[in-house]
Amino acid sequence: MRVTEPTIAPRIVRCPACGGDSVYSQDNPSRPFCSARCKNNDFGQWASEGYRVESAPGTEEPDAGEI
Repeated sequence: MRVTEPTIAPRIVRCPACGGDSVYSQDNPSRPFCSARCKNNDFGQWASEGYRVESAPGTEEPDAGEI
């Protein structure tokens, strides 16, 4: 008798870049993005400082030249 593992359907999530369907599984190397294009576009936004993480007022670190 052969024992097989149960098949689990891959989870479908919304791509954070384009809003389309994205397969969230190990078969998708770009997860949670739907494609390498969306993943690279998102990385480009971070690299060019298109996205910013807000911090509380007064918690900024001094520039290297001010030390």
